[in-house]
Amino acid sequence: MKRVSYVTVRKRLMLTLVVGVLIFTVMIGRLWYVQVVLGDDISNKAEDLWGRNIPFEAKRGEILDRHGEVLATNVTAPSILVVPRQLEDPASAAEELASILNMSTEKAYEKMTQNESIVRINPEGRKITNQLATKVRHLNIAGVYVAEDYLRHYPKGNYLSHVLGFAGIDNQGLTGLELYYDDMLSGEPGFVSFYSDAKGRRMPDLADRYTAPADGRHLQLTIDDKIQTIIERELDEAEAIYNPDGAMAIAMNPKTGEILGMSSRPDFDPEKYQEVAPEIYNQNKPIWSQYEPGSTFKIITLAAALEEGQVNLQEDQFNDPGFIEVSGHKLRCWKKGGHGMQTFLEVVQNSCNPGFVKLGEKLGTEKLFNYIHDFGFGEKTGIDLQGEGTGILFNEEAVGPLELATTSFGQGVSVTPIQQVAAVAAAVNGGHLYQPYLAKAWLDPLSEEILVENDPIMKKQVISKETSAEIRMALEHVVAKGTGRGAFVDGYRVGGKTGTAQKAKDGKYLENNHIVSFIGFAPADDPEIVVYVAIDNPKDTVQFGGVVAAPIVGKIIEDGLRAMGVPKREGQIEKEQTWSDIPLIEVPDLIGRTVREINESYYQLKLEVDGKGEEVILQSPEPGIRVEEGSTIRIYMGDKQDEDQ
Repeated sequence: MKRVSYVTVRKRLMLTLVVGVLIFTVMIGRLWYVQVVLGDDISNKAEDLWGRNIPFEAKRGEILDRHGEVLATNVTAPSILVVPRQLEDPASAAEELASILNMSTEKAYEKMTQNESIVRINPEGRKITNQLATKVRHLNIAGVYVAEDYLRHYPKGNYLSHVLGFAGIDNQGLTGLELYYDDMLSGEPGFVSFYSDAKGRRMPDLADRYTAPADGRHLQLTIDDKIQTIIERELDEAEAIYNPDGAMAIAMNPKTGEILGMSSRPDFDPEKYQEVAPEIYNQNKPIWSQYEPGSTFKIITLAAALEEGQVNLQEDQFNDPGFIEVSGHKLRCWKKGGHGMQTFLEVVQNSCNPGFVKLGEKLGTEKLFNYIHDFGFGEKTGIDLQGEGTGILFNEEAVGPLELATTSFGQGVSVTPIQQVAAVAAAVNGGHLYQPYLAKAWLDPLSEEILVENDPIMKKQVISKETSAEIRMALEHVVAKGTGRGAFVDGYRVGGKTGTAQKAKDGKYLENNHIVSFIGFAPADDPEIVVYVAIDNPKDTVQFGGVVAAPIVGKIIEDGLRAMGVPKREGQIEKEQTWSDIPLIEVPDLIGRTVREINESYYQLKLEVDGKGEEVILQSPEPGIRVEEGSTIRIYMGDKQDEDQ
């Protein structure tokens, strides 16, 4: 046997040692790499492989009015989830679950035996009542879970439906503000995680892990609940009286662009949107509809003519024979026979078409269309809602004398209601064109502290402060003495303009089918509100804006300003009475008088008496208020001595 030298042995040992150290170093290095470099990635993969998540939906942010009234909120509606591999007896579990969820046992069994890690029981187990969820929990079936879930709830039903929009089954915004601000409202979902073995069975020695959902932010709107309620009431009443094809109303703060109220008909219940046709919930008419504005557009022509010094309302005169001839065409006034000789203030009061054609001719195409664009027509206002229209204007290069003439009194162009409201607000607020908006602020869902507050956006100065004051004066005359008398409100100095636009179909105007409108503002010395109302094809009435829409605007302004706490004004232009107007009389001071004394005064008022005693100690309305002749005054009787005690 050959002997190995000592040196060789040492070399072999040394080699073995080196190899061992190298292997050990590689193993340590690999271990470090796996633990430090790949550790998180491997852990995540292991969690994905072994972990199961039971989702907890985030609460969608609430939508509130400007005073905190809740307009959209959430109600709990749990959902049923199944982990098939954890079911010990799928057939028995399917039978028990099916009996509670009102589904077939076969369908439940099919769901419970799917080769999936987690299965939702849709639709029978999706967003169920708390009572059903409690019954499922009491079954205590391993592998069947009840997950936290929510349904969107709109406590006021149809109220403000087109503006709010609605959320779908997965709490995603589908229309309206719910869609426009979906990212901010929706929040981030949370979940409860547990670990299972290779066969999907829950690992009992590992604790569950809970990741809380991050709820969406609350959205506070510029909408005033009281004014919105008034608008909804008036549109309901208009529907009942006129049976129109549609109706819409907008109220805006002219000093900021804040939308105070907005609604249209037909409307819908956001929680039952599936019950109406898509064109109803997809068409928010105040921002989507585009039609000829009619005479409300004359306010823009008037503003341009005044700003350019083309007319003196009190001194310049115009003779209206009932028509004006332009390029061989007779453009007729709405009044057969015309208004005769009149000042241009009376042209505005009478809504005289030939008079406004004359103003358009004085301005010329370039100047008139520059003002039309400056007032925001032909482009979106930028309101924070989906689906806004831009309107349609003549191509300026193709405008001839006839197109200029019809544009001057609101025919041949197409605009949206929200464009008109923003433009008229600029005409009466001192000349500032504001961007209309609905989102006033974003609130923390827990503390309800303001996180972000949106400021008004003033786009441009369109006309001067002096011109704006003249427009307010002229439009107050329209309501006191002209075509807008239906909007007159005693003490609130309402100004405004009527509009009656003939609808067109297939390039032809329809007979006896108009959109009648009125846009008003008040108080005329310092406007706090602009209100637009349009009624589409009202039935069984004269289709004039002054007859149908103006009284509705008057009611919204009167009740709206009272709700806002705006005091009545002095210096109102006295209303010019017509044969159909009921005279206004001042309520006398009845305090301290007996019923006999009151009756001997022969007031043109009715009395409603309550209480016991000889003297009037309370009355409503208060003395000095003007009411229509024949109105009822409520008095409460007592004794002076009783009142002092």
